[in-house]
Amino acid sequence: MSFTGAGGSADLGEALRISPAAVSGAVRYLDQQHLVSREREPGSRRERYRVHGDQWYEALTSREAVIRRWQDALREGVASVGPDSPAGRRLGETLAFFEFVEKEVEGIMDRWRVHREERFERE
Repeated sequence: MSFTGAGGSADLGEALRISPAAVSGAVRYLDQQHLVSREREPGSRRERYRVHGDQWYEALTSREAVIRRWQDALREGVASVGPDSPAGRRLGETLAFFEFVEKEVEGIMDRWRVHREERFERE
């Protein structure tokens, strides 16, 4: 199995010299974080795990949805307790932080796409 390739849990365990249980837990976590994808070999029930070259980009992109959910929850919280209450002010500041982070990540991702195209000439 190569670093950027795909392999099954037995391949991973052997390459990393770890137990099947450790592979299972690690792969489950990495899948939840969108850092690996699961595939099935045609005609087989065996799962393979693939690391793609742009997994970090994809993982960060998926975080934007999480940030938006947090923003929605914070807006509801501010509305519930009132924006002028101490809790409302804290929630409002936290909301402003996540709005700032969302805009910054958006800009970073845009700049990365341009940089990647210039540096690696992706098609």
